[in-house]
Amino acid sequence: MTAEANALPIELLRRTSRSFYLTLRVLPEAVRHQIGIAYLLARTADTIADTELLPARRRLEALRALRERIVGRSDAPIAFSEFATRAGTEAERALLEQAEASLALLGRLSPSDLKLVRWVLDIIITGQERDLTFFGPGGNAQPTQVKALRDDGELDDYTYRVAGCVGEFWTKLCRAHLFPEAQLDDEKLLADGVRYGRGLQLVNVLRDLAADLRRGRCYLPATRLADAGLDAASLLEPANEQKLRPIYNSYLARAAALLDSGWAYTNALPRRQVRLRLACSWPILIGLKTLGRLRTSPVLDPAYRVKVSRAEVYRTLVLTIVCYPFPGLWTQLYRAAAAPVRTA
Repeated sequence: MTAEANALPIELLRRTSRSFYLTLRVLPEAVRHQIGIAYLLARTADTIADTELLPARRRLEALRALRERIVGRSDAPIAFSEFATRAGTEAERALLEQAEASLALLGRLSPSDLKLVRWVLDIIITGQERDLTFFGPGGNAQPTQVKALRDDGELDDYTYRVAGCVGEFWTKLCRAHLFPEAQLDDEKLLADGVRYGRGLQLVNVLRDLAADLRRGRCYLPATRLADAGLDAASLLEPANEQKLRPIYNSYLARAAALLDSGWAYTNALPRRQVRLRLACSWPILIGLKTLGRLRTSPVLDPAYRVKVSRAEVYRTLVLTIVCYPFPGLWTQLYRAAAAPVRTA
């Protein structure tokens, strides 16, 4: 693979995702390109789905056209110029304008890698289509327009399609390219990989609750809210946070348990896979830091958003590198990150 062939995903990913770019750079070269292409196209689809200045119907049409090209059922040219002109950032505009170039990268994958990339993107984009169909157009929601997922089954399906399937894809790809002969419990490794991905997405759901509500979306299930005498529309009022807190904290605990599976997953990987283990550890530790802050933050106040600073991210990266050679310190690093989440 030439440097020129690798330039497009690396550069676009650097501009569109600060945190994932760091993960991508540390990944072993044998899987970096495949994961970069998958993420690039998933991010393209996500940008289309989130372009709220265009009708939901048009976004669905564009998502389906992109998915048909990715899975190989269509070769019709696609152009997202109308989306690019409404993109929120210059990086997102470039992502949409270069969609055809991103799609062309699929042709450089081996047949087995292409099958995996197509599989995971089909699930992700189908999930985005379901999300858009269920919630509608979004943007500046009124109380009567806020809609919640029905139950925990729908929440589990959502987190699987958005991120849990990525854990499965990541595991199968790395298994094939990095440690095909290792003696591992593959069933548990895959299950923990799925739980890891679902945990990361649940962190996003909990962090973005107030912002999502104002887009007409509530990912906390209606059945759980009803147990506290709440509904999705009532969460637009920050004064209802006290009533929400017991339910919200139960989801914080659920997210932490899923990230526990992610940590078990990371440590089940062959120890010689240092780069891969580091890449897996970073989102977990940053996710736990986010969960700890959400426990004491005003989560229904749209003016307040928990965010881990760039300096904290880099500090976490350095700490993992320093602690990795020492199993005791490595374990202690995780326990210290998890402790604030488990504080009553």
